[in-house]
Amino acid sequence: MAVATTAGKNAALSAMADAILRNEQAILDANAVDVANGHESGLSGSFMDRLKLNPARVKAMAEGIREIAALRDPVGDVIAAWDRPNGLHIERVRTPLGVIGVIYESRPNVTADAGALCLKAGNPVILRGGSDSLNSSAAIHACLVEGLKAAGLPQDAIQFVSTADRVAVGEILKGLGGNLDVIIPRGGRSLVERVQSEARVPVFAHLEGICHVYVDRSADLDMAVKIAVNAKMRRTGVCGAAETLLVDRAAAATHLVPILEALRAAGCEIHADTEVLKAFSDASPATDADWVTEYLDAIIAVKLVDGVAGAIEHIETFSSHHTEAILAEDAQAVERFFNEIDSAILLHNASTQFADGGEFGMGAEIGIATGKMHARGPVGVEQLTSFKYRVRGSGQVRP
Repeated sequence: MAVATTAGKNAALSAMADAILRNEQAILDANAVDVANGHESGLSGSFMDRLKLNPARVKAMAEGIREIAALRDPVGDVIAAWDRPNGLHIERVRTPLGVIGVIYESRPNVTADAGALCLKAGNPVILRGGSDSLNSSAAIHACLVEGLKAAGLPQDAIQFVSTADRVAVGEILKGLGGNLDVIIPRGGRSLVERVQSEARVPVFAHLEGICHVYVDRSADLDMAVKIAVNAKMRRTGVCGAAETLLVDRAAAATHLVPILEALRAAGCEIHADTEVLKAFSDASPATDADWVTEYLDAIIAVKLVDGVAGAIEHIETFSSHHTEAILAEDAQAVERFFNEIDSAILLHNASTQFADGGEFGMGAEIGIATGKMHARGPVGVEQLTSFKYRVRGSGQVRP
C-alpha cells in the first residue's frame, strides 16, 4: 500500500463511492437492524442519532469519499529540503504511518471515512466498530472491499473485525503481534481511557468534546444568538457540540437572556450557575459535574465570567482541549483568547460545529485529536502520514 499509485488509490476510492450509492438500500436495511437493537437496548438519544443512517447520510458518505479522492496525495511530498556545506542534499519526505487500528463506537460512517482516509495515505487499516453498529459497518465495509477489488488493490488493505466480542479489542490493543503501528480510538471517555491505558502501540488521543462558547461584552448580539443556538443544537450528539456557554458578566444585562431564550425555544435544557438563575429562572441549578460533562444531548451549562480572563481561566480548568469559540468584536480579546487557550481548535465568531475535517477541507476525518503529539485537531490524510529523510551525496565521508 505504501507504493500504491495515486491513480490506483483514487480509482479504488471512486469505486467505493459508487458501491455505497449502488448498495444504499442494503446499507439502510442493515442499519435498521442496528437501530432496532439500539432501541431495545435503551441506547440514549445521542447514541441513536449517531447510529441512524438515512439516504442523505449515505449520500454524504459517498460524497466524502469522492472528496478524499480529490485531495492531493501526501505520500512522497517533500516537506522540506536543504543543502549542507559539505554538498549533502537532505529532504524530509512524507510516508505512510503503517498499519492503523481504528476502534470506534456508534457511528457507522466512520467505517467509510477511516477506510478511505487510510487508503489515500497509503496505510492498511483494521476497523473495529462498536457492537451497536456492527451490521451497518459490515455493509459499508463490503462496499469498500468492492472498490479495492475494482482497482486491483489488495482486499485486505481495509479489514473489518466482524465480531462483537470485546476480546478482539484487547488483541488490537496488544498490537496484534507487532503488526499494528498506531491505534486511533473514536468514542466516549471510557473507550479512549481504556485504549490509552492498555495500548502497547502509539495512540492518537480523541478525547471527549467538552467544548465552550464564550460571549464577550463586545459580541454582536444577533450573531451571538445565532451561533450559540447552532453550536449547541445543530447536532447535539457530535463532539463539536457546545457543552458550556460562558457569558461576560459585563454583557449579562444585554446578551444573557436573549441567548438563553433562543436556546430554550430550540428545545435546550439549561443548567445555570447562581447568577444566571437570578436572571433566567427557566433553568436548573448547575452542579460541579456540569462543567466536566459531555452531554451529547440538548443540555448546556451556563456561567457568568469576568471577561476574557475569566473565560480563559474556566476553559483551561475544565476543557478537554477539543474546541472553543469566542464571540467578540474586540480584536484584543480575540488575540488573548487565541494565544492563551491550549485547545486543538479555536474559533472566532463561528460555531463550534465547524470542528470537522470535512469543514476544514480535508474531505473527512477519523476524529479530532486532543493530544499534543504528532496529530492535533482533525485527523485527515496528511495527519495519517509520518516522514523520513532522504540524503543524497556524491561520495562524502565523515571526518
